[in-house]
Amino acid sequence: MIIFIDKKINTFILKLIGKIDLVVDKLNQYLSLQIVLAIVAGVFCGIFYPATAAKMQWIGSVFVSAIEPFVAPVIFLTVVTLFGGLDNLKSIGQIIIKALIYFVLISTGAILFGIGIALLIQPGKINKALLSEILPGQLITSQYPQWVNVVLQNSMLILLLTAVILGLIINQSGLKRKATEFFDLLRKFVMKLLRYIFVFAPFVAFSGIAYTVGRYGMDSLLPIGKMLAGTYIAMFLFVFLVLGSILLVLRVNIVKFIAAIKNELLYALGTSSSSSVIPLLMDRLEIIGLKRDVVRVVTVTGNSLNLNGTCVYLGMSVIFLAQLYNINFSWAELLNIVMIILLTSKGATGIPGTGFLALVTTVNSIHLIPVEGLAVLLSIDRFMSEARAITNTIGHGVAALVISNTKK
Repeated sequence: MIIFIDKKINTFILKLIGKIDLVVDKLNQYLSLQIVLAIVAGVFCGIFYPATAAKMQWIGSVFVSAIEPFVAPVIFLTVVTLFGGLDNLKSIGQIIIKALIYFVLISTGAILFGIGIALLIQPGKINKALLSEILPGQLITSQYPQWVNVVLQNSMLILLLTAVILGLIINQSGLKRKATEFFDLLRKFVMKLLRYIFVFAPFVAFSGIAYTVGRYGMDSLLPIGKMLAGTYIAMFLFVFLVLGSILLVLRVNIVKFIAAIKNELLYALGTSSSSSVIPLLMDRLEIIGLKRDVVRVVTVTGNSLNLNGTCVYLGMSVIFLAQLYNINFSWAELLNIVMIILLTSKGATGIPGTGFLALVTTVNSIHLIPVEGLAVLLSIDRFMSEARAITNTIGHGVAALVISNTKK
């Protein structure tokens, strides 16, 4: 009787999961339309119902809070499974070395690109009197000791190291096959739950845009519209000129590649988070034919070390603030800023808001720019976060494709 009940329950659960999967697949077919309509509706809501819109921040906060517990386990289980099931450890070592070299080169290029665009369009050359409604804003500062902040900012790197060690232990044990199968089964289960949660991404896009417009108002955002527009233009040019040129060498069309990961980019747009779509991006890159071991190593490490959009943003933002306060940097100081951003960008991890926290750390490390100017950028960080998320996600995909094509 118990066996019968168990079988009956199992059949019911499987049918229920099948129906949910069908609904999720149908919703994903119209994801582009949903996200676009949500953003447009959010703008109108913020303009015409600012009081209501200003109270909507909790929706995005709840969604991110729901996603974050899944991201770390997926990455952890992915790395454990990868290293636990390896037959050739030397091969993975070569992938990691190539990836690290690529990350440093492309991150440096992204920072320089952001600085160059800012010097060209001069977004900070505006009348500070127009920013009176934004400047009084108070920045949120951490109350933790400095060493705790370092641990928190680099928690993903610590997680990766732990997963690698556990994977190597499993790899050398007698339970290699069973253990890797178990961890991979767990990963697939968590991934399925994560996909269900992402169905609500359009609601998050709506609430995030509505909150920003309702909270600050379009009039107060117009004076820094040049910085906002310039950032999007810079990231667009970076993707199609820099990343596009890299793919062109590999005979890959950047437009077709972006089309292949379209849904993942829409999720990044809706959630303003590149980190949250890492698990989905890994699956998509494997489906389109990239090598599994390369995809998993490059994307999970790139989540902390290869944030192209964040680097462009940091480069532009530092120059914007310098122009706002009429500060001129020497070439030596600019080189120092590039080195500082290379370090501070590595703890951003693609979660909403961490790009701005990396900027706070960068400005504090430079010691030349008044920190109160950060309040100006905080007012448009929601819009900036979306640009960072999309560019970061494309950057992860391009990195995986590049390393995959250089693997023998």
